[in-house]
Amino acid sequence: MGISKSKYTLYRQCSKALWLKQNHPELAVVDPGMEARFFAGNQVGDLAMGLFGDYVEVSAYQPDGKLDLSAMIAKTNECLSNSTDVICEASFTYDGNYCAVDILKKEKDGYAIYEVKSSTDADKDVYAQDLAYQKWLLTKCGINITGTYLVCVNSDYVLDDELNIHEFFKIEDISQSVEREIVRVGNDVKVIAQLLQQQSEPTNDLDVCCHKPYDCAFWNYCSRHLPTPSVFDLYRMNFGKKVAMYHAGQMAFEDLKGCLLTDKQQMQVACTLQQQSYINKNGIKEFLNTLSYPLYFLDFETEQPVVPKYKGTHPYQQVPFQYSLHIIEREDGPLLHTEFLGDSVSDPRRALAEQLCRDIPMNVCVLAYNKAFECTRLREMAEAFPDLSAHLLNIRDNIKDLLDPFQKGNYYLPSMGGSFSIKVVLPALFPNDPELDYHNLDGDVHNGSEAMNIYPMIAAMSADEQERARQSLLKYCELDTYAMVKVWEKLREVVEK
Repeated sequence: MGISKSKYTLYRQCSKALWLKQNHPELAVVDPGMEARFFAGNQVGDLAMGLFGDYVEVSAYQPDGKLDLSAMIAKTNECLSNSTDVICEASFTYDGNYCAVDILKKEKDGYAIYEVKSSTDADKDVYAQDLAYQKWLLTKCGINITGTYLVCVNSDYVLDDELNIHEFFKIEDISQSVEREIVRVGNDVKVIAQLLQQQSEPTNDLDVCCHKPYDCAFWNYCSRHLPTPSVFDLYRMNFGKKVAMYHAGQMAFEDLKGCLLTDKQQMQVACTLQQQSYINKNGIKEFLNTLSYPLYFLDFETEQPVVPKYKGTHPYQQVPFQYSLHIIEREDGPLLHTEFLGDSVSDPRRALAEQLCRDIPMNVCVLAYNKAFECTRLREMAEAFPDLSAHLLNIRDNIKDLLDPFQKGNYYLPSMGGSFSIKVVLPALFPNDPELDYHNLDGDVHNGSEAMNIYPMIAAMSADEQERARQSLLKYCELDTYAMVKVWEKLREVVEK
């Protein structure tokens, strides 16, 4: 097959990205979250098939597991001949080009196209390109398209006893946006065909299309000419502004003198160019003086299912299933540790909340790193369990943020590279310390994404696999709070020098 809808939309993002994917796919950096998004997309797509009652799905596979496009096209034609009301994955080809329609629904004067997305917010510009290509191709195949619709997840939906797919999804007519796009599809298809035949790599320079909502897989390849660090490493600057500065020749930190930067960005540039640290002892002391014993270092791990699993939760809600808690009860006291991990079958929140209330007394000082995450989870659990609400909200109200001294610019090292994530701050403060290196953890969990992905899978594992997975989760989360303890100790150390 020639051009598919995925190739068409990638071309609309960046012609160079499409050419590279066709000719040098090995240059792409695989997004670690891609597998989870692919699973979510399939799960949502399967659910959406039932939106309009009975349907026929034409998906067919070859012995090697790849889609059998010829069989799918033939089955689609059979369904059209039989006036099937709803065809899922309806497949068409025209002049060597191909597309599969998520849901093709028979109407009085033709058929309506429904494109299903697992996102909760509809990016009409990007999705209109996708639907315009589908409408163009199906029209060329002699199908009269009466409407083009986007099916997304309703973020306001809350699961009751059973999933209601008609409330879980929201459907939006984006025909006007599609009509604005469709006028260019025919010419774009000709250009894409020529592009995919050319031997030379397109010369597209870095631009806003490299970043969100796309986050191009070829960023590392296309940005290989940048110095380290570059303008793209500046702390909290809009990507579009970074691109504008890059095109103006302000690429390296040496080029940024005289540019309008925030105080933190200026500090980042100055520390990097001079290879010097910046430590504001008074600012760090001010933070440390807000803490009191006993100290509780808290970190949650969560799962985020697109289709809510537990009553009272909504799509993509962060559901805490684990926490680690390090405790120092007094000055020079021993470092204690406790933890919780759900079973991956039942809703973990109630048991987690009850144990947390036993582990953390009221009115004590709790430390988190980027506390907004933990505070939000505590508020959500307080809303879910009113009888525990006072205790959970008391914990929330007494949380101090270990991120503050770094985010406020009171402690900066050039090796932080403009980021204050604990995964960056930790190796900057403790370079080459194997005890604090997440890569040295045994097992399959070395970051939050891996923890989020492996937890729901535990229930289907063998007993031995379950034990290994649980130990991996426990060791990972324990390192998170132990890392916080080490950061707190480092802050005390630098102000005492």
